[in-house]
Amino acid sequence: MKTPAEKYSQMTTTPIPKLVTVLAIPTILSMLVTALYNMADTYFIGRIKGTPEEVTSATGAAAVVFSLMFVIQACGFFFGQGSGNYISRELGNKNREGAEKMATFGFVSAIIFGGLIAVFGLIFIDPLTSALSPTSTIFPYAKDYAKFILIGAPLMCGSFVLNNQMRFQGNAAISMIGIISGAVINVGLDALFILGFGMGTDGAGLATAIGQGCGFIVLYIGMRLGNNVKIKMFSYRFKWKYMKEVIDGGTPSLARQGLSSVATMCLNYAARGWGGDPTIAAMGIVSRIMSFCFSAILGFGQGFQPVCGFNYGAKLYGRVKAALFFCLKVSYVILAAVIGSMFAFAPFVVKLFRDDPEVISVGALALRAQCAAFICVPFITYVNMMLQTIGKVIPATVLSMGRQGIFFIPTVFLLPLLIGLYGIIAAQPLADVLTFVLALIFGVKEIKLLGAMQKEVDLKQQKEPENVC
Repeated sequence: MKTPAEKYSQMTTTPIPKLVTVLAIPTILSMLVTALYNMADTYFIGRIKGTPEEVTSATGAAAVVFSLMFVIQACGFFFGQGSGNYISRELGNKNREGAEKMATFGFVSAIIFGGLIAVFGLIFIDPLTSALSPTSTIFPYAKDYAKFILIGAPLMCGSFVLNNQMRFQGNAAISMIGIISGAVINVGLDALFILGFGMGTDGAGLATAIGQGCGFIVLYIGMRLGNNVKIKMFSYRFKWKYMKEVIDGGTPSLARQGLSSVATMCLNYAARGWGGDPTIAAMGIVSRIMSFCFSAILGFGQGFQPVCGFNYGAKLYGRVKAALFFCLKVSYVILAAVIGSMFAFAPFVVKLFRDDPEVISVGALALRAQCAAFICVPFITYVNMMLQTIGKVIPATVLSMGRQGIFFIPTVFLLPLLIGLYGIIAAQPLADVLTFVLALIFGVKEIKLLGAMQKEVDLKQQKEPENVC
C-alpha cells in the first residue's frame, strides 16, 4: 500500500484517463454488485409461494421498503460524503491529522444516527410501514421485510461511511471487497431463505441485514489496514466544527437520497390509483432496473470524486475539469450500448422479475420511457458530484434535489391528472430532462470558473521565477 506521499503524487500527477479509470473500476463494480443484490431481493420475492395476487403484492412490498432503505442510505451518504469530501481536501493539503479526526467523527456519528433510526423505526413499525404502503394488501409483506432492514440500520450507515471515506482517499479497491462480500452473502442467503426455507419477505429482509453486517466487518478491518486514515473511536467528540463540514459536504447526498425515498413513496401512491398492486410492482421493478444503470454512472463518478477533491485541494483546477470531461465521454459511449439493449428487450427484462401480463405491459413501457431520457443522467450526476466535492453546497444541493424532488414529485401527481397512467410513466423522464437543463446552467458556469482559476495559478507560477531573479 502506498505511503501518504506516494498517494499524493499518484492523485496529482498520474494522467487523468489512467487515474480515473483505476479508481473507477472498483467503485463501478461495487455499485453494480450493490444494485444487483437490491434486484436479487425483488427477483427472489417474485418467486415466493402463493397466489398470483399475493406474489404481486409481495413484489410491490419490495418497492415500498426500497424507500425505507433510501432513508438509511441517506444517513450513511450524508456522513460518508460529508466526511469524505473533507478528508480528500485535507489530504490534498497534506493535513493527515485533520483527515483522521474527521474520519472518526463521520463514522461514529453515522452509527449513532443509524441506531436512532433502528430504535424509533422498530417502536413505530406498524404506523411506519402503514404510511409507506399504498395498499392494505402490500402492508403485511412490507412490515415483514422492513423489520430486518431497521435492525441492520446502524451497520448499513457505518458501511456507507467507511466505503465513502476509503474512496475519497483513493483506496477504492478495499471498499470494493467489503461491498462485494456483503452483496454475495446477501444474494446467497436470499436464495436459501426465500426459496429453500420459504421465508418470503422475512427472508429477503434477514438476508439483507446479515449481508450488510458482513460487509461492515470487512470494510472496518480494511479501514484499519495500511496507510488509510485511522478511525479512533474512543477519541470521538461531537464538535460543531466537524458537523458543519459534514453538513456542507453531505447535504447534497442527504437531499438526493432522502428525496429518492420521498419520490418512491409518491410514485407508489400515485400508481395506486392507476392499476393498484400490478402498477406499483411494475414501477418498482423498473426503479430497480434503472437503479442498476444509474449505479454504473454513480460508480464512475465515485472514481472521479477523489481525483476532484485531491486536485482541487492542491489547486490543480485544470485536472479537475479534465477528469469531468473524461468521465462524460466514457459514460456516454458505454451508456449507448446498455440503454439501447434494454430499450429493445424491455418486456423480456421486466418478465425476469414478474411473469404477470399487467406488470409486464406497464413495466416495459415505463422502462423504455426512462431509457430514452437516461441520456441526461451522466451530465447531471457528474456536475452534481463536482459541485459537492469542491464545496459548492447550495448549487450542489439544489441540483441533487432536482431529479427526484423539485421536478419529479410535482409531475408524478400532476401528469396523471392530464394523461392517466401515461403520466406516471412519463414523470421520471420529464424530471430527467428538466434537471439536465438545471445542471447545464450550473455546470457551464463552474467549468468556466475552473478554467479562470487555473489561468490565475499558471500566471502566478510564471511570475515566481521572475521574482526570484
